[in-house]
Amino acid sequence: MSTSKLFEPYKLGNITLSNRTAMAPLTRNRALPGFVPGPLAAEYYAQRASAGLLITEASQISQQGQGYQDTPGIYTPEQVAGWKKVTEAVHAKGGHIFIQLWHVGRISHTSLQPNGGKPVSASAIAAKTKTFVNNAFTDVSEPRALELAEIPGLIDDYKRAARNAAEAGFDGVEIHAANGYLLEQFARASTNKRTDAYGGSIENRSKLILEVAQAVSKEIGSDKTGIRISPVTPANDAAIDDDAQKLFDHITDGLSAEKLVYLHVVEGATGGPRDNAPFDYASLRKRFQGTYIANNGFDFTLAEKQLAAGAADLIAFGKPFISNPDLVERLKTGAPLNDWDKNTFYGGGAKGYTDYPTLAAAK
Repeated sequence: MSTSKLFEPYKLGNITLSNRTAMAPLTRNRALPGFVPGPLAAEYYAQRASAGLLITEASQISQQGQGYQDTPGIYTPEQVAGWKKVTEAVHAKGGHIFIQLWHVGRISHTSLQPNGGKPVSASAIAAKTKTFVNNAFTDVSEPRALELAEIPGLIDDYKRAARNAAEAGFDGVEIHAANGYLLEQFARASTNKRTDAYGGSIENRSKLILEVAQAVSKEIGSDKTGIRISPVTPANDAAIDDDAQKLFDHITDGLSAEKLVYLHVVEGATGGPRDNAPFDYASLRKRFQGTYIANNGFDFTLAEKQLAAGAADLIAFGKPFISNPDLVERLKTGAPLNDWDKNTFYGGGAKGYTDYPTLAAAK
């Protein structure tokens, strides 16, 4: 197994990854007061630094962008200082790390919003889903439609977050445009009923994703800017578009034109079946000139198959990285994987976060 393509070095922009594995973004809800990542976060990511590329948990670009309790931000000096300790710990282990920039849009609650206001979205359509606030699962709040005049400020929030990420020592950023959050709310017809320049046609609904991608890449460099999309996920009450293929082909063409360093694609339903809806991912792969990261439900066998077929450049693993800090070594040697504990996924302390044993510790 050690001769697998999965364990070959890979050049991503101006950095060379030690292998072709990526740790997918995994929300863990363990930020300290002020939504600052703490010492446990530095330990957690450093433990997993043998991944070719670490992508952090989604991190809100502003208070308005937050949708769940205790998720870290990247918009205050204190948050930047907290993340700097994370990047230093990862780099000390020879790893590379990108931060995922997040705005949840309508998947939020008034208790998290500035002055208790409504969350924002493309249109004032409430999602039929829940969020986790005040230590309880609660229906998300009804959103309001972002006004046209607010959109430049939103794009500035992404630019500021990208600058902050660079200051914190990240190797790059991943724009979160997946899983039914704000940017995807603009892209999908079911959540976007606008009649202005950001609504209606595929070109208009794609506009915000592409403007954010352009702004961020201009701010910190296209070689440091990746993006995540999920063309057919139903996550967060996001109905799948009838024209999903045309929509995401168009978006991918635009992202490729910006020369983003990678396209990270959730293939299928996030955390669910890979074949939930028809979609030609090879079309995205062909259209995008940068690195293609495939995500969702991968094990070693499927990863090998996709890499051998040229269907992806990197493979992102999610939950296996939660319970296996040395996942790369386990995959390389065929060692058994630790089981994960769902009860400790979200919130808490070291238990289920930094206490999963490595092979060396188990011996």
